[in-house]
Amino acid sequence: MPEEENKRKKTPWYYKLRNKYRLVISNEETYEEEFSFRISRLNAFVTIGTVAIILIVLTTFLIAFTPLREYIPGYTDVTLRKRVVDMQRITDSLKVDFRQKSIYIENIKNIIDGNVIYDDSTGLVVENDNYQNIHYKRSTEDSLLRKSYEDETSYDLYYNEAEKLSTSAYQRKSYNFFNPLKGIITNEFDLASQHYGIDIVAKQNEAVKATLDGTVIFSGWTVETGYVISIQHKGKFISSYKHNSVLLKQQGNIVKAGEPIAIVGESGELSTGPHLHFELWYDGTPVNPRDYIAF
Repeated sequence: MPEEENKRKKTPWYYKLRNKYRLVISNEETYEEEFSFRISRLNAFVTIGTVAIILIVLTTFLIAFTPLREYIPGYTDVTLRKRVVDMQRITDSLKVDFRQKSIYIENIKNIIDGNVIYDDSTGLVVENDNYQNIHYKRSTEDSLLRKSYEDETSYDLYYNEAEKLSTSAYQRKSYNFFNPLKGIITNEFDLASQHYGIDIVAKQNEAVKATLDGTVIFSGWTVETGYVISIQHKGKFISSYKHNSVLLKQQGNIVKAGEPIAIVGESGELSTGPHLHFELWYDGTPVNPRDYIAF
């Protein structure tokens, strides 16, 4: 017996990992064996270690590649900063765009009310402190390039800013205006008396037509001029049609030249009978429609 005990004591501990053990599950009443299996310490350690590694890998995968990581306290979304910067940039752009459109709409209201506007708000540049100290100087190459471009595009639909606006040159090179209403002109264009358009008398229920292709920028009611519709055209032109009885287009609609946009009427306090008050504005300044349209 002492020899066997000494032999056990001398056996290394790692050899004991391979010792087999039998786990038996039996019926308590009959002591009948229900289930049993053999296991060693080494097998138990390997099994537990494998399960732990699998759980760690699955947990790491869920945290790294699924949205569940956002619910872990202290874990920050790596794309959050980029999205915040993008949202700030979009907000700044919307702020600038909103300011430009607000000033533009205010100028349109002044045009409809008969006030002269000399500034074109469509090209308004909002001041920014970061760019106040920047100064541009036109070079010789830039001037030659501008001259070449203006010569090549002088017959386009856009107005050539290097050329003075004249009736003959403009009608010959740029636009063909459509007569908005066939009738008798009873009141002419007169800047001195602040009459910024012409009055055309026509038959009742005659259709008022767009003089050029464009986009409806105003379609509504005013106390003085009744039902009014205004259209923005290319080349800084705006046409306005007042004292209508019915409006056929809404704000934002795109219209073609010659397309019916309203019905002639006598709405508004300044109307003395069924007629159309037609105005044509260029670059915020009223111009005589007779210089562009053959009535």
